[in-house]
Amino acid sequence: MTPLILRLDVAGSPVRWLPWQDAVNLYAREMIAWTAGDSLFTFHGGINRLSGKRSIVKISSIIAVKRSNQIKQAKRTIPPLTNRELFLRDAHLCMYCGNGYKDGLLTRDHVLPISKGGKDRWSNVVTACRHCNTRKANRTPEQANMPLLAIPFIPNWAEYLALSNRKILADQMEFLKSQFSGRSMLLQKN
Repeated sequence: MTPLILRLDVAGSPVRWLPWQDAVNLYAREMIAWTAGDSLFTFHGGINRLSGKRSIVKISSIIAVKRSNQIKQAKRTIPPLTNRELFLRDAHLCMYCGNGYKDGLLTRDHVLPISKGGKDRWSNVVTACRHCNTRKANRTPEQANMPLLAIPFIPNWAEYLALSNRKILADQMEFLKSQFSGRSMLLQKN
């Protein structure tokens, strides 16, 4: 199974993951500005009726696309918040007791509870085990005497792409890691 291809804009900023079929389409339309990465995938197409030769497309694991839509990318500075990516951001650790858990035993905790004006945003949520979330209840960490082990943060787009793909090639991860912020737990994990 071919992994996803990391799509960049012309400046080298990560944009999104692409299925190989979309990458082949970009190659065929001559929209690739440059490539990076060590991994190369070869795809065979149909046979040209004039030449009798089978078409072949070689795709790099990381591709920069010409004429990337800068306006769409500017609007997408804050990645979408999901429990899966939140738990990965926090390395599956409860930010109150420090223990590691599987997804089914973790919850999203609002540092400042929504009932007290808190928002459902990256900067106000942490991973918590069910026990600690129940114990904290509708209070702030200070009110519950449960100090946070790490400050919640908004992952940058490169960190989010690393969180959102389970099968990242080594060269893709190295590329993304070069753009991680210093606060990312992904730097310590990989």
